[in-house]
Amino acid sequence: MWIADSWKDYEVLDASGGEKLERWGRYILVRPDPQVIWDTPRSHKGWNTRNGHYHRSSKGGGEWEIFDLPEEWSISYPLALPGGQAADREAPGILTFRLKPFSFKHTGLFPEQAANWDWFSRLIRNAGRPVKVLNLFAYTGGATVAAAAAGASVTHVDASKGMVGWAKENAAASGLGQAPVRFLVDDCVKLVEREIRRGNLYDGIIMDPPSYGRGPRGEVWKLEDSIWSFIRLAARLLSKDALFFLVNSYTTGLQPAVLSYMLSSAVAKDFGGQVEAEEIGLPVTSSGLVLPCGASGRWSRKS
Repeated sequence: MWIADSWKDYEVLDASGGEKLERWGRYILVRPDPQVIWDTPRSHKGWNTRNGHYHRSSKGGGEWEIFDLPEEWSISYPLALPGGQAADREAPGILTFRLKPFSFKHTGLFPEQAANWDWFSRLIRNAGRPVKVLNLFAYTGGATVAAAAAGASVTHVDASKGMVGWAKENAAASGLGQAPVRFLVDDCVKLVEREIRRGNLYDGIIMDPPSYGRGPRGEVWKLEDSIWSFIRLAARLLSKDALFFLVNSYTTGLQPAVLSYMLSSAVAKDFGGQVEAEEIGLPVTSSGLVLPCGASGRWSRKS
């Protein structure tokens, strides 16, 4: 398992009874998590001093119960630097993210993805040349900001205008407002098709596809029906000296072995290199165990 264990501003304090207790900077949140099927004693004091609690509804969806939480706040992440060391507060590589409680329990960030940010950032820094990265289904830009901080030029694509605007604000908060990032509100499949026709190539591709979604013009995306053909399509945008291809999955059916098989067939078969796939997770402070948070498949030219 790849574990995002370098956070200072975020931690999973405890997990029990279908919920996780998290610290986001100064604030404590309780949010539902379907992976938490155990029911251990809730001895951590944070369960009783939470700032916000998202309650699931039996009819679907849910709502926030707010006790003492601002409308917005920020946390930072020290991106790993060459040699494995982490940045300090005054050093380059501090990523800053805006947060807020909004619908469907989210805050605007998936902290477990830091394990992938560190991985591809090292590849970008060690390349010794200009690197172009395409980030698809890019959400609020965690991976975009990480790649830009590592020195890449990035094309950030998401179908939601609001999410793209949020990503721009995260880039600015991280000191990357003038970085070479192209922010696009677009359907990811159509964007890839256009880039192929234009002959544009990329050295790294990141995709974090939703289980289900719609494009800006109502285009339907269903992961199990679309992901294999889309990986093959996107692989046509890899440059001859491409560095990496990352696929994230939060869908139960796409286990690490499935991601590994698809990347091996669609990418490694033509480009060589190596494929790895693992669950990604976050350490739980109270138990010393790890909370699984999805899966990632990685192809890279070098280890």
